Amino acid sequence: MTETDVFRAIADPTRRQIMTMLAQGDLRVSEIASQFEMTRPAVSKHLALLESANLIQVERQGRETINRLNPDGLEPVAHWLTIFDMFWDDKLTRLKRAVEGSDD
Repeated sequence: MTETDVFRAIADPTRRQIMTMLAQGDLRVSEIASQFEMTRPAVSKHLALLESANLIQVERQGRETINRLNPDGLEPVAHWLTIFDMFWDDKLTRLKRAVEGSDD
């Protein structure tokens, strides 16, 4: 699993929607598939890609497959976003100084 795999996985809106669903709780494949107008095998392909990117964990319980969000898998995304947090912090600090300086 590489950082590129994570970004590729979350680039797809269906996979992001699946992750949002799993953020609410663990779900079986059938429960996820019922929310989409696609075949269960198509949903399973999305789940397999999310699993390979370490964004979900899959647990097999007999014939059932339980899918669980792995929030730690989003660490590369969170790290990447901190760059932009620092950028905006700097910009907003400069704006604040400019505004406060003009009120003198």
